[in-house]
Amino acid sequence: MSELNLREADKLEVTVLVDNYTDAILLQSTDVVKRPLIPPPTLLLAEHGLSCLLKVYAGTEEHLVLFDAAVSTTCFFHNAGLLQVDSSKVESVALSHGHFDHFGALVEFLNRATKGIPLTLHPDAFLQRRLNIPGIARVVDFPALDETAVKKTGTALHKVKEASTVASDLILVLGEVERVTDFEKGFPWVEAKIDDEWVVDPFRDDQGLAVRVKDRGLVVIGGCSHAGIINTVKHAQKVAQADKVHAVLGGFHLTGPIFEPIIGPTIEEMKKIGPDFVAPMHCTGWKAITQFAEEMPEQFILNTVGTTYVFQ
Repeated sequence: MSELNLREADKLEVTVLVDNYTDAILLQSTDVVKRPLIPPPTLLLAEHGLSCLLKVYAGTEEHLVLFDAAVSTTCFFHNAGLLQVDSSKVESVALSHGHFDHFGALVEFLNRATKGIPLTLHPDAFLQRRLNIPGIARVVDFPALDETAVKKTGTALHKVKEASTVASDLILVLGEVERVTDFEKGFPWVEAKIDDEWVVDPFRDDQGLAVRVKDRGLVVIGGCSHAGIINTVKHAQKVAQADKVHAVLGGFHLTGPIFEPIIGPTIEEMKKIGPDFVAPMHCTGWKAITQFAEEMPEQFILNTVGTTYVFQ
């Protein structure tokens, strides 16, 4: 891996454009958690998807980066409009992995964004994928990200396997996440077509983002964390050469019968990492979210669509 120059940010704002949960009357804000104040009857929409907008500051610099693009253009652009997102000011896009609940509005966003905007993703984000549940005689094909459609938008496509940086070296794109835990074993019901053969998806494309905030530590943001949220955080620490983790946000993928048995080990390892804030989102699941709330009450934040997290 080539040496990276991850700069320190003075401030990071993460606005959740799309997530699974919305709450129009959760209005209480803090210095870190800013809830949206949108007068009814207009409401932010939720769906089974994720999209976050990162605004990072260093001195007089400001950089705006989009991370993932939810499922539907309806939800994504409705929320972006209410939150007054100016797509022309977004300078870069990063994709966590090639699942429809993260790239659904991507092509349309790229069409509306500044021509030539960079898009960073792993080459495997374009793989064909399907759900193949044992004992059920029905295979469900997932929508695949269309590389031709992406290229037609005029984006500057960066297919990168290793860790890299965007936003003038202020945001780390993690690349392929090293698997080091013994309990985060992926999603055996999901298959990918690799070398013209359907195999259990290795999710090599699953990646997150990290920002080193001055005097605070790393803020790590996962998409679905199919590689495991603990693996993702540990990989971020290793690549960024940073011990202190200030916050962990994003999808932790702990919902459903395959993953519920590892909720406990995940929380125990998260306690050892010791972030100041934990905000589970998207595919984390109700049981895991409530268990994080019970076992890490001082660190836990209940996420809702439109919330902005401020780290400085």
